[in-house]
Amino acid sequence: MQGCGNDYLYFDCFAQSVTDPAGLARRFSDRHFGVGSDGVILILPSEVADARMRIFNADGSEGKMCGNGVRCVGKYLYDSGRCKKTALRIETGSGIKTLQLEVAGGVARRATVGMGPPDLRPAAVPVLLQGERVVNAPVKIGGQRWQITCVSMGNPHCVVFVDCVDELDLTVLGPLFAGSGLFPEGINAEFVQPLGERAIKMRVYERGSGETLACGTGACAAAVAAIAAGRCRREEEIAVSLPGGQLQVRWGERECYLSGPAETVFCGQLEW
Repeated sequence: MQGCGNDYLYFDCFAQSVTDPAGLARRFSDRHFGVGSDGVILILPSEVADARMRIFNADGSEGKMCGNGVRCVGKYLYDSGRCKKTALRIETGSGIKTLQLEVAGGVARRATVGMGPPDLRPAAVPVLLQGERVVNAPVKIGGQRWQITCVSMGNPHCVVFVDCVDELDLTVLGPLFAGSGLFPEGINAEFVQPLGERAIKMRVYERGSGETLACGTGACAAAVAAIAAGRCRREEEIAVSLPGGQLQVRWGERECYLSGPAETVFCGQLEW
């Protein structure tokens, strides 16, 4: 399934067990020798929610949260009949997330997910900088000077505003940010071009997958950074344009809300 081009292999673990999800992610996420995906997501039973999800990036590392992935989990639960309701609760590595599905023709097409409150405290990201928040902080990465805003959305993000995202070489910049000593746990780096008070354009380099077509938590982090910097307004929906399509983000009174598509690409069996 994919959401805005952010594609994962989803495994229904209600009736089967996956003993080595990290190895499975490394093998089948490869786009030349495997099926090809940004990673693997397991859909499991939960004692506190409608289902639980575990995320494994293409390099085998486990993630805590995936905004595009959790929407697709909701779609699978509804479309498969495992949980035939449009309001769902999904247990993730960063807490329980609530989803509201949009259904048409008997299948879920889109979803809005409550992503939780963003946290800009350095220790929450974590980032090795001082202060109550890291907003437009000057740093030196890869021999260049940048102004960064750091946001935790259950996973770590570093947002940089640029004049034109299309001109950047993320194959070079991405690893420099992801491997910077400023970020003890690595970082997801978002390079953002402001387009107005309600629109931004973004490319993202994820610490476990490289550049991806979309990142839901990254879109939220980018919108939060734009609001914190005074570029966009809080409580208004912000259109986030990514290489894979468009997501909508609203930073409400308590948390961020992410809206976007969820689509099934194919179903099948893997030899493992």
